[in-house]
Amino acid sequence: MLLMLREIHCFTRVAARLSFSAAAADLGMSQPAMSQAITRLERASGVRLFERSAREVRLTAAGKALLPYAEQALESVAAFTAEAARLARPIIHLAYPPLVGTLAARVVRRLAGRTPSIGVELRAAGRAEAARALTAGEVSAAILATPAPAAFVTAARFHVTVDHVAVPAGHRLAARPRLAPDDLAGQTLLTPSARPWAGLPGHARLVPDDDFAAGLDLVAAGAGVLPIPQLLVRAVRRDDVRFVPLEAGELRITYALAWSRERVTPELMALVQAVQDALWTR
Repeated sequence: MLLMLREIHCFTRVAARLSFSAAAADLGMSQPAMSQAITRLERASGVRLFERSAREVRLTAAGKALLPYAEQALESVAAFTAEAARLARPIIHLAYPPLVGTLAARVVRRLAGRTPSIGVELRAAGRAEAARALTAGEVSAAILATPAPAAFVTAARFHVTVDHVAVPAGHRLAARPRLAPDDLAGQTLLTPSARPWAGLPGHARLVPDDDFAAGLDLVAAGAGVLPIPQLLVRAVRRDDVRFVPLEAGELRITYALAWSRERVTPELMALVQAVQDALWTR
């Protein structure tokens, strides 16, 4: 019985179609071969599964009782096969800041579509956590704001333009149609990076671990204003924060793909290529 998956499959098809000929056609078999498979299953199980006549095929009471188990057995085999295929293919673990999640998703699709495919497991993380995970070998690579720690190799650099300022909803700047750098003089500037915003006046206050979401919470609490990219403006809807366009020239955050030089694999190099391709074709 444990090795009769083919016969169990035949049983479920005949039960679904209530026709030996139709079930045989579904599975690309002859009708005699289908009848033989059902007979083998009935003998192995010790019960009659179908009542057959010249005009119809019906499940017996035993057949009705066993059908859910047959379907469950086939579902388990399919799940086993799918999971085995997933585990057999190479897996890359990629840490990324949520701000560039769209890019990370494109990379996953590219690697899944290549031959042979490479699986990617994504891990959203701020800069400090991503660097720690990369050092510990918990991830294969990470997208980090530059400059990346000197211990890592980097490639595929790209820039995210910072062209808005998040301010509290009731702030005096919230109603302005746009802001210039001088308008921020005297403000506390929240920054999710290891250095102040270049070219902006104001007093810098660091946001822990490169976290823009935490920065917006601080904005809403009145702790300061936060220069942010339009990428985030399009993704966030909050009643307690206003996003005002900022005309600050080349203000931007630079990111790069980083990895440990001691853990280079063919799959990692495929990831590097996929990131570069995704950047070129966006």
